[in-house]
Amino acid sequence: MAVVFDKPKSLADVPLHYCPGCTHGIIHRLVAEAIDELGIEGQAIGVAPVGCSVLAYNYFNCDMVQAAHGRAPAVATGLKRADPDNHIVFTYQGDGDLASIGMAETVHAAARNENITIIFVNNAIYGMTGGQMAPTSLPGQVTQTSPYGRDVETVGYPVKVCELLSNVDGAAYLERVAVNSVSNIKKAKAAIKKAFQNQIDGKGFSLVEVVSTCPTNWGMTPEKALKWLEENMLPYYPLGVYKDIYAEEAK
Repeated sequence: MAVVFDKPKSLADVPLHYCPGCTHGIIHRLVAEAIDELGIEGQAIGVAPVGCSVLAYNYFNCDMVQAAHGRAPAVATGLKRADPDNHIVFTYQGDGDLASIGMAETVHAAARNENITIIFVNNAIYGMTGGQMAPTSLPGQVTQTSPYGRDVETVGYPVKVCELLSNVDGAAYLERVAVNSVSNIKKAKAAIKKAFQNQIDGKGFSLVEVVSTCPTNWGMTPEKALKWLEENMLPYYPLGVYKDIYAEEAK
């Protein structure tokens, strides 16, 4: 039987607004594929952030809600608690939205083990507003607000979200993935699908961090951005499962 490579039904048939080489499009597709394969399109509710993916509500063929900057986990909590048996709720957030203004919402949603799914896109910069230093910008990284490189003595070190949340008792599943190669894209797809399945099974708070590129604000071609990610971001943000309480219990 022939397999046809086609657009996922849960992904709207509209042009994306993202810059050339941006990996948001890949991640959107992986989320939509997971929704399709699990058959939850009619139950899914996505929460769009503030940031480059602020228009995510245009791209998914499921119910979507727009949250204020950083508040997506709090909004997702309300949506899930309103009808926990029939809603599959996910947020789609960047590093500025989740790891800066929204850090409190993220940590406390994890501490309460809210049964929601968070897709966290880490490209180490504020993309939508012009390329300022983000909580995840690397030591020495040049941005619009750190033209001489991030100075950890004055602004501190980057926030490693998976490592931080792994110390929060309520968090059920945390994994860091990337979409810079075919093999990593396959692993990212599996992690995203597992995060949704965890919610279906009532296992609690799941977060998948996707290490990504921002060619425009990094001032690179898409090819060079992928190489920079491999050489600089992945050593600082190692890929892998940081917490999976059910896998640990099964040992």
